[in-house]
Amino acid sequence: MNLNPAELLNPIFDVLDALISNYGVYLYLVFVRLALLAIVWILSGGLRRKRPQGNSITVVPAIIFAMQTPSQPPPPIIGIEADQTWNGDDETTDQP
Repeated sequence: MNLNPAELLNPIFDVLDALISNYGVYLYLVFVRLALLAIVWILSGGLRRKRPQGNSITVVPAIIFAMQTPSQPPPPIIGIEADQTWNGDDETTDQP
C-alpha cells in the first residue's frame, strides 16, 4: 500500500480536472453570481451581530480622571540662569 500523498490524491485531481474541462464555464458563472450575492449580503449588514429587541440599554462610555494633589510642592530648580534678552535684542541699544 502506497501512502504517498500525490498518489492518494491523483483520483481526486483527475475528477476535478474532468469536471472543470467539461463544465468549467458553468462553474465560473455560478461562482461569480454567488460572489456577487455574498458581497451584497455583507454590505447590507449580513455580518453584523443581531441585537436583542427587549431591554435595550444605552451605554455611554466615559473616561474618569482620578486627580491626586501632591503632598508637598516640588523642590525649586537651582542653578539655571534665565537669559533676559528677548529675540536676541540687547536692552542697551536705544533707538529714537
